[in-house]
Amino acid sequence: MTATPSPATPHEAPLATSTAATQQEVDAARGPLDSLRAAVARVYLGPARTIDLLLLALLGRGHALLEGVPGVAKTTLVKAFATALGCSVRRVQFTPDLLPSDITGTYVLSPKDGTFNLRPGPIFANVVLADEINRAPAKVQSALLEVMQERQVTIAGETHKVPEPFLVMATQNPIETEGTYPLPEAQVDRFMMKVLVDYPSEEEEFVIAQRVTGPATGVSAVATMTQLAELQQECRRVYVDPSLVQYAVKLVSATRRPERYDLPELRKYLTFGASPRATIGLVEGARALAFMRGRNYALPEDMTGLVADVLRHRLVLTYEALADGLDADQIVQRVMKKIAVPDKPLAPPAHASTHG
Repeated sequence: MTATPSPATPHEAPLATSTAATQQEVDAARGPLDSLRAAVARVYLGPARTIDLLLLALLGRGHALLEGVPGVAKTTLVKAFATALGCSVRRVQFTPDLLPSDITGTYVLSPKDGTFNLRPGPIFANVVLADEINRAPAKVQSALLEVMQERQVTIAGETHKVPEPFLVMATQNPIETEGTYPLPEAQVDRFMMKVLVDYPSEEEEFVIAQRVTGPATGVSAVATMTQLAELQQECRRVYVDPSLVQYAVKLVSATRRPERYDLPELRKYLTFGASPRATIGLVEGARALAFMRGRNYALPEDMTGLVADVLRHRLVLTYEALADGLDADQIVQRVMKKIAVPDKPLAPPAHASTHG
């Protein structure tokens, strides 16, 4: 069996540099962000924060899980976002009969020369839309574990890199249970954030009805892969103060050992707390939000507004929490009330390390 080259050559972008970005560099690099936001808003009429959270996942090189009831435009949002990015996009409709090879691809025999050649699956794209991801069993979900973490796929013993930038955007329905499967915790933890998509307001729904029943509105690409790589590179140079990193560590640690933070009452509600990926997600999210807000350094408010989005899907609650009517967001709020927010840094010090 002979292996063929990876179907797409990744664009290797530096992930970090030794010094923090200057304010001028941040201003110069942010150009495509406003264009992306405006392009998506042409077809998705909902909270601007939802669009911003997807941008955060892109800048932070993370993945996003969108959860909402049917009909709130989750798939429309992700498709518009992916199209506006101007990169390769593949959609996978998850079903109970899906196979892992339907996602990763497989080797097929070529009758012409008798060799096995790789037929790549939809995972070899910059943006992968996993629609209704919880409709496939764990056997299929396992096909995403390696690629979501390591940006590579192993097929028949051969490892292939996926294109960069790489982003998995998944949707799921929280109220339907027939024909669905709970996602493995190891996979859920690989999503940088879980975004809750709520019903639109009456005013928004009125405009939605007008748009859908009126002339079709499309989305065109407003960015290039080179621009995306540059955005990610500049975002990683945004300075995060060590005190803010420590704040993230304490928030996550309090979900594992709440009694150490004077929260003993939470112990009976938590089977497992958040993993170190949550701490990384908070730091990367704060950095990306600071970048989107036009700053070359992160402030505490850049992180506090993202804590629930980064932690809610990583907490494993006990049956007692469900019996008492507590959800993950409520537990996160209790933790945030107990952990003191650090003081605001005035500015990044000269020659500051981007790793805090």
